[in-house]
Amino acid sequence: MSDYHFETDAIRNQTERSQFSEHSTPLYLTSSFVFDDAEEMRASFAEEKQRNLYSRFSNPNTTEFVDKIVKMEGAEAGYAFATGMSAVFSTFGALLNAGDHIVSCRSVFGSTHSMFTKYLPKWNIETSYFKINETEKIESLIQPNTKVLYAETPTNPGVDIIDLELLGEIAKKHNLLLIIDNCFATPYLQNPIKFGADLVIHSATKLIDGQGRVLGGVTVGSEDLIREIYLFSRNTGPAMSPFNAWVLSKSLETLSIRVEKHCENAMKVAEFLEDNATVNFVKYPFLKSHPQYEVAKKQMRLGGNIVAFEIKGGIEAGRAFLNKIKMCSLSANLGDTRSIVTHPASTTHASLSEEDRLEVGITDGLVRVSVGLEHVDDIIADLKQALQ
Repeated sequence: MSDYHFETDAIRNQTERSQFSEHSTPLYLTSSFVFDDAEEMRASFAEEKQRNLYSRFSNPNTTEFVDKIVKMEGAEAGYAFATGMSAVFSTFGALLNAGDHIVSCRSVFGSTHSMFTKYLPKWNIETSYFKINETEKIESLIQPNTKVLYAETPTNPGVDIIDLELLGEIAKKHNLLLIIDNCFATPYLQNPIKFGADLVIHSATKLIDGQGRVLGGVTVGSEDLIREIYLFSRNTGPAMSPFNAWVLSKSLETLSIRVEKHCENAMKVAEFLEDNATVNFVKYPFLKSHPQYEVAKKQMRLGGNIVAFEIKGGIEAGRAFLNKIKMCSLSANLGDTRSIVTHPASTTHASLSEEDRLEVGITDGLVRVSVGLEHVDDIIADLKQALQ
């Protein structure tokens, strides 16, 4: 491990230069790699020699990207995937067997919820949920066959915070694998491994890319667990493309400075919304009014770029708000340079019953803002005119 700071490692941790002495890592757009002779080929496939064999297994671009995330998260190893959800599914697919059990926070990404409730049960893998404000019930959900404790923090879209230290203590006490989705925080704001996580997952599509260009996912953690994930993934094929890895590795060079500005803007947006008469409540981790403010301050460097608030008037008011937006984008993505607003009750979560939405903190008037890098006065002006 180097003695460099986070920002320096993000820039200077590069693939070894080729004979052309390039300053910036080149693209390695190749599906396969060649061998000098039969013995080198045999030794490589027997894993007696560590080298690139095939880009579904590894590639210089994906290796560089993974190595950076590994250092940023304080992990031992990692593997890069085509999308964030392929990282989530492959991690569980590699480590769970028929009959295993998961304990998870109910406030998880919609596709993760579908995986837990619709697809993993096909292989007799069941999930028990605890609510965000009922962490004291976690231990009562643990069964003899429980293998994984899973959570996202901050949560999507309610921006709730779960105490990572508490989860780490429970996982250690019951010999469970603690897996944390760290997408909203990024490695710059939060490092779950410091609190006892065995594995950390990111959708690199979001703030890690930061400009809405490519898809990607990554899982990092202990070497023995990543080995199992690697073997599963090299056979099932969810690998990240070299081009996307090259883009994402470049994105990491500016992650710290981008995220700092995102957080600065988000804090100002949250403070504006808290003083707006048309808003019932605002959820932002570094607002003192946030229910888990102290926990957020303990485990996060800054509050992130996502602000959630409830507009008065329910679903119709939420739709009207979206229709009045002029500058901000209406999109299902987040973590972009461009500010994005969504109204989950009428869009992404409209198919859920009101009861199911309320279970994850989605009220009829809830709006999620992914605060971008535009001038904060322009972001606030757009929100203000849409709220009038």
